[in-house]
Amino acid sequence: MAAETSAANPTVQPSFGGNLKLLKALTIFVSAFLLFQVEPLIAKIILPWFGGVAAVWTVCLLFFQVVLLLGYLYAHLLTRRLGSRAQGWLHAALLAASLLLLPILPRDSLKPLGPEHPALHILWVLALTVGMPFFLLSTTSPLLQAWLASTRRDRGVYRLYALSNAGSLLGLLSYPTLVEPRLSTVRQGWSWSVAYAAFAVACGVIAISQPRSNGKSRHQEAEVTQTNWNTRMLWMALPACSSALLLAITNHISQNIAAVPFLWIIPLSLYLLSFILCFGSSGWYPRMIFLRLLGVWLGGMTYALSPSLTALPLWVLISFFCSGLFVCCMFCHGELARLKPDPSQLTSFYFWSSLGSVAGAAFVALLAPQIFSGFYELHVALGACTLLVVLVHRVDPASPFWQPRWRAAWMIMQALAATILVSLFFLARAESAGTMRMARNFYGVLRVSDEVAPNVVLLKNDERPGAISDSRFRRLMNGTISHGLQFLAPGRRDQTTSYYSTNSGVGVALRALSTRGPLHVGVIGLGAGTVAAYGRPGDEYTFYEINPLVLQIAQRDFTFVQDSKAHIAFKLGDARLALERQHPEQFDLLAVDAFSGDAIPVHLLTLEAFELYFRHLRADGALAVHISNRYLDLDPVVSAAAQKLGKEAVIIDTGGDPANEIFVARWALLANRGVLKEFPGIEKAGKPLAAGLDKPWTDSYSSLFAILKK
Repeated sequence: MAAETSAANPTVQPSFGGNLKLLKALTIFVSAFLLFQVEPLIAKIILPWFGGVAAVWTVCLLFFQVVLLLGYLYAHLLTRRLGSRAQGWLHAALLAASLLLLPILPRDSLKPLGPEHPALHILWVLALTVGMPFFLLSTTSPLLQAWLASTRRDRGVYRLYALSNAGSLLGLLSYPTLVEPRLSTVRQGWSWSVAYAAFAVACGVIAISQPRSNGKSRHQEAEVTQTNWNTRMLWMALPACSSALLLAITNHISQNIAAVPFLWIIPLSLYLLSFILCFGSSGWYPRMIFLRLLGVWLGGMTYALSPSLTALPLWVLISFFCSGLFVCCMFCHGELARLKPDPSQLTSFYFWSSLGSVAGAAFVALLAPQIFSGFYELHVALGACTLLVVLVHRVDPASPFWQPRWRAAWMIMQALAATILVSLFFLARAESAGTMRMARNFYGVLRVSDEVAPNVVLLKNDERPGAISDSRFRRLMNGTISHGLQFLAPGRRDQTTSYYSTNSGVGVALRALSTRGPLHVGVIGLGAGTVAAYGRPGDEYTFYEINPLVLQIAQRDFTFVQDSKAHIAFKLGDARLALERQHPEQFDLLAVDAFSGDAIPVHLLTLEAFELYFRHLRADGALAVHISNRYLDLDPVVSAAAQKLGKEAVIIDTGGDPANEIFVARWALLANRGVLKEFPGIEKAGKPLAAGLDKPWTDSYSSLFAILKK
């Protein structure tokens, strides 16, 4: 009867087909939205396990791109090897199986146990936690587009790729602004899991509703005109370049310009926006206009890498590099969209372009830290983009440069490209000039340099061989952040500098507590080892440091540790994980100074972290937390934890002294009630901590938006 009804009323099937097409479009959008919701969610959950460093996010991006590649490969093989009904039932079965892995909350048993290679462990944790759901989400866009392409002959199906990236952009922007401030990570995980289950049901319905294929398939038709390998290499090279530029520019502006919270959102949003524009309509990519813009921005970004421009305002440099990234991505994705094949080869196109994206991300996230001592991947990515511009126009007969009247312009463009490439090479070599030592690993680039204090004129006798000016000092830098410095003159080597002067919060606390005799001190964050200069005979200092390179440099290039009169011990690995495994240490003072400038390891400021600190303190001990920050007001975070735990807290601010290389510093001192009153020096130097947040940070809840400085 159903068949007779359909035949009598021919509008029934088209109506169902239209509804199914709408459901497919909506499912593609939702899948992309969920992809970019789970990325920051799972990264935030595991971030504390690996020290809260920015490289964790880079490795997470690499993982997501690798799984995306596998999803595209699955969609390609599925549509090539199986009939439409078999495709649908197999995919529905995998969707049903993935529901057994919910919710996507990583188990504590997956936490690292030691200083093993963090990148490999991160990839392992992500694979076990979100691998299967993320894989199936990543298959949705190419698979559903391929199913639509099997019944449609126009190239409009590629607009669904733009719709997919629009869902990704919405997911990316809504997480830190709407989701993170309102829900704990546990509730986020459960909410996402429920939304994924609804998606799986909808996608499963689409899968099993696939009509049985009959006659010659579109894929078989396309075999007559297979894409040549030159075009496939461009399918890879263009997205590889844009992916490498995305990660390299994000690293550059967060490590070498300013570690501004949420800064990574801007480059990623511009990257996604370029996909939306280029695949939404060809009108958004006027080729020759963007070619001229590309020449300006490639040359400009190359010049901006010069050390002479570091004095420019931060917002100028950040805006310039983000604009340059957008122009480069518009070129890469605009040319990629021009090369998109017949829809029958859609899954192949997506696979090769995804393979390129993975290659670009792997170069920045995994290869560059192993082969480069500095952040040279940006130089390489800019050089690759320059070469691609020349290559694309050289192999494209439709390029205007093939016309005789454009020959002069073609020569000028090649000369400009050569100039940029040569400049990038010499800039990379010059970057290490004036640096005594430069080393790099997963946690960033460390630089050791010898400098002279400002407003000091060297006398001629100071320039004799072997002579050292009293104002010469050695500095340890991680990106743009100073991690300590030491004067080189023998009479000043034990002088405490930077954030650790005798008037700083940690200095005041150590001097006050020293009246009770030998001290047992814990320090989270080693840096150059400046705090060790406070050590006296009989004292015990334990430094917790996550970066093994920092320990090597502190012992080799600085003498604070070796000159200290205290007994010094080191514990490598994330401090919080190490403290969780230890018996109570009974510290007289525990100093928390593990912040990389303005990149805050949130897990060191949660309520659970403060409870852990006080478990390792004596009842009459004190906790010193370094909260100097240019962009975030950390006072309410510390105050909320102190109020919740019933502790008293004071703030100690110190001004800067450029001649003695003492920085403006802000420390919070916390202790059990009544303890700080026993030390007049602390009460005199400090002032009560203001009221805290209404809701203290916990391991499952934190929001940086609430503490952004106006």
